[in-house]
Amino acid sequence: MRREVKYGLIGGSVALVAGVVGGFTLFGGSDESSQEVSSADAKSGDNGTKVATGPLSAKEVQTTSREFLTAWQSGDAAKAAGLTDDPEKCKSALASLGKQARFSKVTLTPGTPAGDKVPYTVAAQIDYKGTKAAYSYRTSATVQRDKATGKPQVAWKPTMMHPGLAKGDELRTGEAEAPPIKAVDRKGTELTPEAHPALAGVLDSLRDKYGDKTDGKPGVELFIHRAKAAKPADQLPEKTLKVLSKGTPGTLKTTLDAGMQAAAERAVKGKKSASVAAVKPSTGEILALANSPEKGFNLATQGSLAPGSTMKIVTAAMLMDKGMTSPGKSHPCPKYVTVGGWKFQNLDKSEIKNGTFAQSFAASCNNAFISQAKDLKDDDLTKEARDVFGIGLNWQTGIPTFDGAVPVQSDAQMAASLIGQGGVRMNPLNVATLAATVRAGSFHQPYIVSPDLDHRTLAKAPRTMKPSTLSGLKSLMKLTATSGTAAEAMSGVSGDIGAKTGSAEVDNQKKPNAWFTAYRNDLAAAAVVPASGHGGSNAGPVVRALLTAG
Repeated sequence: MRREVKYGLIGGSVALVAGVVGGFTLFGGSDESSQEVSSADAKSGDNGTKVATGPLSAKEVQTTSREFLTAWQSGDAAKAAGLTDDPEKCKSALASLGKQARFSKVTLTPGTPAGDKVPYTVAAQIDYKGTKAAYSYRTSATVQRDKATGKPQVAWKPTMMHPGLAKGDELRTGEAEAPPIKAVDRKGTELTPEAHPALAGVLDSLRDKYGDKTDGKPGVELFIHRAKAAKPADQLPEKTLKVLSKGTPGTLKTTLDAGMQAAAERAVKGKKSASVAAVKPSTGEILALANSPEKGFNLATQGSLAPGSTMKIVTAAMLMDKGMTSPGKSHPCPKYVTVGGWKFQNLDKSEIKNGTFAQSFAASCNNAFISQAKDLKDDDLTKEARDVFGIGLNWQTGIPTFDGAVPVQSDAQMAASLIGQGGVRMNPLNVATLAATVRAGSFHQPYIVSPDLDHRTLAKAPRTMKPSTLSGLKSLMKLTATSGTAAEAMSGVSGDIGAKTGSAEVDNQKKPNAWFTAYRNDLAAAAVVPASGHGGSNAGPVVRALLTAG
């Protein structure tokens, strides 16, 4: 019954005075390479002088980096900054180490260069209103050749000041911007990053947003103050680097379920890349979120990937809402369909000649959906996704999320969107919500902290599916779970069930991204396992693990 389609869309200024950072001592060996710049690696400058153009020699790298570190350690910010390709930014950053990070008695210890990269250790005393602490870390700088002069220079990057800094970030020491939190699950069980490493970033985000709404008291910390992201979904939480004095944690209740969370983490553990999300359909409460690898980007809530054939949940609802089909209606799936001059071919040139819409949905036969493009308006799918399933609305979950995107497209791209390709983008939380909407009969915006805490307004979908559409869609998803492409993963799962598989192709990727979403009673989940193959066999077991744990 594997008819996932290989649809093949082809074609068509701050000054720093000496001593602000203060008390530097530079340590390190003094052996220098005798390698010189080859006279052949040069070009003539505007005044006829020779300008070096070849790779830097070991001596140039070592000499330039030591001059930079020596100037930095001596408090000569102007000289240090003058050795970089962005003096103003470097001067400002050096000033902030003393003024905002409260660094003093700094010691720089260079390591052994590796090519043009020079590692070094920064050790400092942090002093904030009499509260002191020692702090050290390793970072590096890269030496490059100035294209205009040929002279070696240090390439300015925020990571030269600290490896955790990105553009616009700052190191700050002071009273924390929010108290620490004691996050607990829906039953009162404490959730810690030690017990649930996959939640580390989520817990940081929750502290940022809700710490000051608890009864906690902030402590004194060295932390990374993040630059404001252009999109809320991309916002990174503040990161604590060193605690000088502990604050008093405030208790924050979440909607998570510790047992479900543990099951989610076990389900994705060991996979090179995988993400899963689980929600309660009747309320929208988020029950579990997990990613592999555990640290880094939260693909489960902030990812933006083509969801493949899981999108057929939305497409099927749209077609039935418009009266274009129904589960028992004749709805063949041809080998080929041409839309907007593009030819779509089913995987292995498969077809369902005289089948019903239910058979095409359960087999996930793509051309049964693509063939309807000629009778649709460009914005029909966008409206169904937004107005019924809440995709693209401004979700207020309590943590940064990407809320899905189904852009208005035309011709072949619109046709591809019907099967979750084209410009459609989602993550496991979005896709879990598709299944949850079917199970509940209406959209409930996901959330991880009750809106009662901060009186925020949850997103609401403008309308619901027609009753006949809802019953039809439930029957389609049940058929898929019992005898369609999801049957293997759902075998033995009892209760009110429904499922949908997906395999989303990605350019220059040998295997498609595997997707799977399903519900069992008042629990819905979705998973993606990138570059793994078929949704049922790769992402299906991840979702099954949550459904059976719940």
